[in-house]
Amino acid sequence: MNPSAAPREATRLGELTSYQWRSGIAAWLGWLFDGMELHLYTLVATPLVIHLLAATSAADPAVKEKTAYIQAAFLVGWAVGGAFFGRLGDLLGRSRALALTVLTYALCTGLCAASQTWWQLMIFRFVAALGIGGEWAVGASLVTETWPRAWRPWLAAVLQCGVNLGILFAAAVVGLLSLLPHPVPERYVFLLGVLPALLVFWIRRQVPEPEAWQQAERVAGKKNPGVRELFRGAIARTTWVTMAVCALSLSAWWLFVFWHSQHLRQLLDGSGLPPARITRLISAAFFGTIAVSIVGNFAAGWLATVAGNRRTIIWMFLGLFGSMAGAFIVPRSFTELVWFWLPLTGFFSGVFGLFTTYMPPLFPTLLRTTGAGFCYNIGRLAAAIASIVFGWLAPVGNFRLALLASSTLALAAAAVSWWLPEGENRSEPGV
Repeated sequence: MNPSAAPREATRLGELTSYQWRSGIAAWLGWLFDGMELHLYTLVATPLVIHLLAATSAADPAVKEKTAYIQAAFLVGWAVGGAFFGRLGDLLGRSRALALTVLTYALCTGLCAASQTWWQLMIFRFVAALGIGGEWAVGASLVTETWPRAWRPWLAAVLQCGVNLGILFAAAVVGLLSLLPHPVPERYVFLLGVLPALLVFWIRRQVPEPEAWQQAERVAGKKNPGVRELFRGAIARTTWVTMAVCALSLSAWWLFVFWHSQHLRQLLDGSGLPPARITRLISAAFFGTIAVSIVGNFAAGWLATVAGNRRTIIWMFLGLFGSMAGAFIVPRSFTELVWFWLPLTGFFSGVFGLFTTYMPPLFPTLLRTTGAGFCYNIGRLAAAIASIVFGWLAPVGNFRLALLASSTLALAAAAVSWWLPEGENRSEPGV
């Protein structure tokens, strides 16, 4: 029996094949390291850029400007990587492309530790983002084509938890470094990024290409459809609507992720606390927000099994809008934000976990990683532009107003989601 054959509708864990377990573990570990490498920079951005610019404080306009440029470059790289490696996933296969994405982001994140100028850091973050953006589309398609359909909402939650745990690990490491008696340069946290490179060897040895992809390749005679096919015929509507939803929602979320920590730092700047203590408090707040998002992942998965994908996505985006707007519509204290409003926002961010197994089946097999990667990561380009705009607003102290404005993007995402396909009728691999 081919170990990579199409999944059976297993009803118990014991009925899953060893290949299904290996493909799921490979994707989960990719998600885990994705989360870690995504947020290492957001947690140390301000002090690291202060050091690279030889600036005196976070109030220096150049610090806010350069951190915004670096974050924008990362988001552009993420979008480009999603499209590039997504295309490779359809041309070379899921397992091969997954290994390449992990190797790219692992090595380049490690190189961030060697940065001597802000623009060197920006280049390394851009290249690392290519791999991070590609890993989502390739890994999501891998599990879609190997795991049973009925398990997909729960599998999406488990995979997204991998991202969350990676983020928590990054926050814990940064927090622990601040407790050391002798300060450790922030750049050294990027050396953790080299660890995922070891995963590449295991993937290539233990995870063969899915039968669905191999069969589609044989049927097509290796004459894969071009990217233009995403914008032709019946699939064009799905492409445009999915792309719009991703652009709006991911822009809202990433503006929140990056700028809320700067807002919290601004609230604490006048408290008289030492810088290490402030960094530790912000890391703890971020830790709590992401920890609650794990609950949101499973809540979204459960709701999808009851109400369907489209309704769940709409309701969760409305919740994301309400929690973000509630957090920043009026000035709130650090305590109010970290004990209620920010965790509530984290809960509704669980909607993004649902995208993992919802989006790839919307596209034919030989356009699956191309379509999913393109649509999901196109939001990074919009977020990159928004990061620069909010970077311009930041020097005049408008973090709260900027975050409030970004919440409207989540509301717009909820409105556009009305036109999303349900997706359940197109979830069979090989379609």
